[in-house]
Amino acid sequence: MTTLNLDTADTMVNAALRGGRARNLKPLSVVVLDAGGHDIILKREDGSGILRVDIARGKAWGALGLGLGSRELGKRAEKNPRFFAALAAASGGRVFPNAGGVLIRNSDGVLVGAIGISGDTADMDETCALEAVTSSGLIGDGG
Repeated sequence: MTTLNLDTADTMVNAALRGGRARNLKPLSVVVLDAGGHDIILKREDGSGILRVDIARGKAWGALGLGLGSRELGKRAEKNPRFFAALAAASGGRVFPNAGGVLIRNSDGVLVGAIGISGDTADMDETCALEAVTSSGLIGDGG
């Protein structure tokens, strides 16, 4: 697979939501982007906060834009806040350097997209994202 299709993205989102329910997490919002940063699918659970979709998208979009999982972006933001302030300005505030944005790679290691989740703690968002990617037979790269 060199691209990410709607069926696979839907499978991932559903797996992420099932993982959230199995853990009794707060309501999640999940976005899957293609390698160009365009939405393939978005699902928002009832009760998920109104900013959660934008945060989930920002986690995935930032991961794609910089080629690193959003957890790693968060670590780098702590070490280099001036760069990330400039990055926020350059991206129109679209980069969220906090765990929960995971790159999606195929079995050949080719980047095919990213998934972003927001709603619970960053660690739980990321756990659900990684499991969702793996459930689809792809490789999750959290950075």
